[in-house]
Amino acid sequence: MAKERMQDLWNAYEAAAATGGALCARGGDPKRWTAEEWSAGGVSIDTRTLKPGDIFVALRDARDGHEFLKSAFEAGASAALVARAPEDAPEGAPLLVVGDTLEGLRDLARAARTRNFGKRIGVTGSAGKTSTKEILRAVLGSDGVVHAADKSFNNHWGVPLTLARLPMRADYGVFEIGMNHGGEITPLTKLVRPHAAIVTTVAAAHLEFFDSLEGIAEAKAEIFLGLAPSGVAILPFDNEFFPLLKKRAEEAGAASFVSFGEKDGADFQLLDYQAHGAGAKLKAKIKGETVEFFAGIPGRHQATNMLAALAAADAVGCPLDGAIRALANIAPAEGRGARTQITVEGGSATLIDESYNANPASMAAAIGLLGASEPSGKGRRIAILGEMLELGPEGPGLHEKLVTALVAAKVDRVYAAGQLMRHLWDALPPSMRGLHAGDAVGLVGPVLDAVGPGDVVMVKGSNASKVSAVARALKESGVMEEQKESRT
Repeated sequence: MAKERMQDLWNAYEAAAATGGALCARGGDPKRWTAEEWSAGGVSIDTRTLKPGDIFVALRDARDGHEFLKSAFEAGASAALVARAPEDAPEGAPLLVVGDTLEGLRDLARAARTRNFGKRIGVTGSAGKTSTKEILRAVLGSDGVVHAADKSFNNHWGVPLTLARLPMRADYGVFEIGMNHGGEITPLTKLVRPHAAIVTTVAAAHLEFFDSLEGIAEAKAEIFLGLAPSGVAILPFDNEFFPLLKKRAEEAGAASFVSFGEKDGADFQLLDYQAHGAGAKLKAKIKGETVEFFAGIPGRHQATNMLAALAAADAVGCPLDGAIRALANIAPAEGRGARTQITVEGGSATLIDESYNANPASMAAAIGLLGASEPSGKGRRIAILGEMLELGPEGPGLHEKLVTALVAAKVDRVYAAGQLMRHLWDALPPSMRGLHAGDAVGLVGPVLDAVGPGDVVMVKGSNASKVSAVARALKESGVMEEQKESRT
């Protein structure tokens, strides 16, 4: 199996040609390793997840990857991309030496893109990037081989890493592109050169680093700067910044534009949404025709993500009939709405794990998902909320405003953690208050004691709030099985 993997992606000469690096090895046993006769089935920057046969890229980021060369080869690395050969590097281990390992990774990415003749889709937005990426993986998979990162690799090293892993014969590649500051998307989209580029939405996220929402819109619009010739811009029709996004796409040379949303005039328009079991029944107008279909994940926000994915799939030549059918079999990604039945004293409860990051838009969507979920028996809707971070001076007010969504969703109890969540806590009706704690760990015990039979519990917060610890504790307290409701 490892040998098959190693023939799929890179060999020594291809990697050296792509990076301009030098192939070498520090002495050692030639029967074990040779400097030039290796091949690799993958690319890794982390020895903890490295698979046998991967090229290990010794990035200098939070840690200096050169410190982990020994571990990389012990884990089965076929070679290492390095800027120097440390004294403790295994003797004879194949090294590809470049001036800068991050630039070397980018060089591999460019070469992978050039030799692949499939279609590439870039995804950015203030919320929904990873969900849309996973939806695209499913719908494009109805027509061919799809390459996409398993995790949210959307930053300065994650995008080139994902692209460097692009198999030569993949039919489609999907690339999530994120940012915290203006100017960060531009080099990443120019590296990917997408044939279709999606902006899922523009909303309050990373406001700490921007003067206004318009500044965020301008930053998201950078994705169009990398569009390949004849590239298509996929735009959120309902968003207040739709005109700005379209203008920037035109200026970037987009060949055409496709819109998605709920308002009349959208090319891919959601006409009706009905929660149904663990998924939803949707009615949409797609390119002038009305279609009805089932989707395997619930949430009105996910319905619009699906329309964005269908619009992009259509733009790159994926047949829509198969793409729509594929939506019935998708499932929420971990931390993004996955439902689990958990045992509690006297019965069971439903956990909705939305704990992978949060901003006001995604928080409102998750609260809406909780509101659309029906408790059983005497069960309640319970929201476990961690802070939304990187919102700057508007943070307190944006937390306080969540009370409107919570009341509209008929949430019975709120458990909140963190200083910013105190602003929401003070605004909540007394009957809705469960507990406020200084941090998420302080919620674990009280939440485990509070959840009862029939309850529906939703957990949401920024990664740094560590509210995922509550979701994890609920699962570990007695997981029954992933909720599998009828999809008919």
